[in-house]
Parts: sequence; C-alpha cells; structure tokens
Amino acid sequence: MARESGDRRERILASAAALFANKGVAATTVREIADEVGILSGSLYHHFESKEAMVDEIVSSYLDDLRTRYKRVMAADTDPRARLHDLIVASLEVVEAHPHATEIYQNDVNYLAQIERFGYLRNAGKEVQATWLQVIEAGIEQGVIRDDLDPKILYRLMRDAVWLSVRWFKPTPAYPITRLAEDCTSLFLDGLSRRAAS
Repeated sequence: MARESGDRRERILASAAALFANKGVAATTVREIADEVGILSGSLYHHFESKEAMVDEIVSSYLDDLRTRYKRVMAADTDPRARLHDLIVASLEVVEAHPHATEIYQNDVNYLAQIERFGYLRNAGKEVQATWLQVIEAGIEQGVIRDDLDPKILYRLMRDAVWLSVRWFKPTPAYPITRLAEDCTSLFLDGLSRRAAS
C-alpha cells in the first residue's frame, strides 16, 4: 500500500510539474492537477498540504541537485577553462534531469520569491551567481577570459544561454549534452571568429 501511495505521489508531482511549467504556477489549479492524474481534487490533500507544497518539492529537489553538482565542480583541481566547461555540463545535466523544474524556476522565480515559503529562492540565485562569478573571475585573473568584460554581464549572458536551452535543446546520441557544453565553452571563450589553420 505504501508503495502504491508513493507511486501516486510521484505521478501527482510529475503531472503538477508539467502543468506548472506549461501554464505557470499561479494559473494552474489544484483541480487541473487532480484531473491530470485522474483523482478528485480533495484526494490531492492526502499527499500534499497545498499546491505550494508541490511546487516547493519540485523546485527544492532541482536546486539540491544543482548545488551538489556545482560543489563537485568547484572541488575539482582544474583550470578555469575546464571548470567553466564542467559548470556548463553540470548545469545542462540538471536541465536534462529536471526540465519542468528548470522552466518553473526560469518563469516563476520572481512570483514565488514573494511567497514566504519560497524565501530561500533569493539565496539560491545568489549562490548560483557566486559560483559562476568565482569561475569567471579566476579566468580573468589567469588570462583565460578578457579583463575588459564586466563579469556580472558575462555571467548573465552565459547563464541565460545555458538555462534557457531547456526550451529548445534535446540531446541526441549524435549531439549529446557534453558536445553542447564544449560548443558553449568554445563560443564563450574563443568567440565566433574562424580559427587560423595551424
């Protein structure tokens, strides 16, 4: 019985995540989530105390995974170029593992941050920025990244390029996430200019 309850809970979360990602958190109703899963609205409250509790579980799981992967990247003894590449890979892996949560965060973070329960989102955004800035600033210091660029602007451009890929990038065997990460790293660090023949 507990297993069935756990499976149903996971189905509810998966359906809710898809609806939140497609319609937005505010526009999605408990009734729509229940209809999607094929249960009565009131039955949802046997599994979750509220719609916000569902969003919280989806988003916090996504952020926990991101933090874990970022810590692994930052703990590795690598140079700034490799670390930037690994940060991009980690981000894209999280996007692939949590596509709906990524969309929810991108679309609704400002709305959610106004709700007391989601106050932690402000710190999460600062943590992500601090990690990227640490890598970018090390790259500038070591001459891998130009020193005439504003690190925060560079971070925002990179962040949006990576995180918004959830809307268009679908990995294939011929073009996996690692290849996208390599292309992003090359684009960010080498630019668009054609390389001279060696």
